[in-house]
Amino acid sequence: GAVDSLMEISNRVWVDGRVEELDAGWRKRIDAANADLAQKGMRVLGVGFRRCDKNPGADCAQPVEEDLVFIGMMGMIDPARPEVSQAVQTAREAGVRTIMITGDHPLTALHIARDLGITAADGGVIAGPELVRMDIPGLQSALEHTSVFARVSPEHKLKIVDALQDKGQIVAMTG
Repeated sequence: GAVDSLMEISNRVWVDGRVEELDAGWRKRIDAANADLAQKGMRVLGVGFRRCDKNPGADCAQPVEEDLVFIGMMGMIDPARPEVSQAVQTAREAGVRTIMITGDHPLTALHIARDLGITAADGGVIAGPELVRMDIPGLQSALEHTSVFARVSPEHKLKIVDALQDKGQIVAMTG
């Protein structure tokens, strides 16, 4: 899954064929590697495991998605379809503003949004946890200068649409 989510449920790391504690140093290294791949526009997938006996006992009781051993991560390039860039440009020329709302890592979303012309090189991103803390007036204010939202849930998407519509905007979504 997402590296940041996997790190929340991992407490060890696989290093040179053995398991070590996932301490602050390892977390910093993993976060940096994740950010490096995401900044390059890659979707990053983390991998971890939890060893269980053939006949799981108390050590593998539910939930099994905790106390994992972090193995590593891989970056995948998933470029936008070729026609997307032209569609964004055509929309802009018609006076339509494009906003990106995605479940991707914020750095991945920014890279893709910049490539597509959805946001400027110095444009920012608002991530799901920050969005949760925003009230509708705060979100409406942020929407005046922010066109990229990342690590969002379906509920976040509705909050963004509602905030735009409450300001009298006409909203259409594609996906």
